[in-house]
Amino acid sequence: MRMNFVSLAVATVTAASAAQAQEQVVDTSNVNQELIQTDETYSIATVVKVDGIAWFDRMRDGVQQFGADTDHDTWMVGPSSADAAAQVQLVENLIAQGVDAIAIVPFSVEAVEPVLKKARDRGIVVISHEASNIQNVDYDIEAFDNLAYGAKLMDELAEQMGESGQYVATVGSLTSKSQNEWIDGAIARQKEAYPDMEMVTERLETYDDANTDYTKLKEALTAHPDIAGIVGGPMPTSAGAGRLIAESGLQGQLHFAGTGLPSVAGDYIAGGDIKYIQFWDPAVAGYAMNMLAVAALEGRDDQIGAGLDLGLQGYENLKEAGEDRQNVLYGAGWVGVTADNMDQYNF
Repeated sequence: MRMNFVSLAVATVTAASAAQAQEQVVDTSNVNQELIQTDETYSIATVVKVDGIAWFDRMRDGVQQFGADTDHDTWMVGPSSADAAAQVQLVENLIAQGVDAIAIVPFSVEAVEPVLKKARDRGIVVISHEASNIQNVDYDIEAFDNLAYGAKLMDELAEQMGESGQYVATVGSLTSKSQNEWIDGAIARQKEAYPDMEMVTERLETYDDANTDYTKLKEALTAHPDIAGIVGGPMPTSAGAGRLIAESGLQGQLHFAGTGLPSVAGDYIAGGDIKYIQFWDPAVAGYAMNMLAVAALEGRDDQIGAGLDLGLQGYENLKEAGEDRQNVLYGAGWVGVTADNMDQYNF
């Protein structure tokens, strides 16, 4: 469906987009304009795991900028807490509204598969992120190779721990595919390179909530007082772990390496409670998803594949996941942050 999507939500986002356009958060100086060239105006909704946390606030910036840059109707929605059923209902609402495309970061891949199939059956283009095993999408785009990302986190944690001792790992959900692949990569790297380290609990499911991270990590530490390391999959773990280390006086004894943002974990890094976070820019990921949505709506599937240059940082030479998953693409978009370079990032 090609349309100017009119609703209160879009009107609000359109106004926000105009304001956001004054401060470009995504560098589009080299963006692939040919890929997204069109005379049509599309309605593209981005559905995230949970609204109101810093990670997805930053993604909203990228989504809004794409709309401001291209004059498409773009906006972002998400449940108020990490809830698979609530996310499914949001997609159902968008199907009923007749949007042209849905970009989604699933809380649970399994939960959204049926509703995404329904969307595609209605002719809606679906693009996903952090969902490398998903089936009912036109394309999935990842910021990087998930196993390599996790391996790097383990290398950083092992260095802090002196390559020995007990550790735990967190994921937002046991069904969040990408986060679990990061932890898979971390564990595999530990077993390969750091035999004197040991993971002492099952993965802690923290629902992308810093307070839950804090509580579950504290419980794990009570049960296993010799824990010396935390590898964090979800972004809020950086805040939960930092708070636990600071409040418990465990600086230099309990170590952390995981996904985080300077705006969330910066105080703990500056204070020496945690030493390393790793991330990619969710604003760029949001922009990239919307670019692929327009390209798919325009029928440019012959251009979407290995070697595609979106002209966005970290997405200049996309790779395919494999011959059997050619619609799963990934870039090379992660960065590591310590106290030495934290001031280079303002989000």
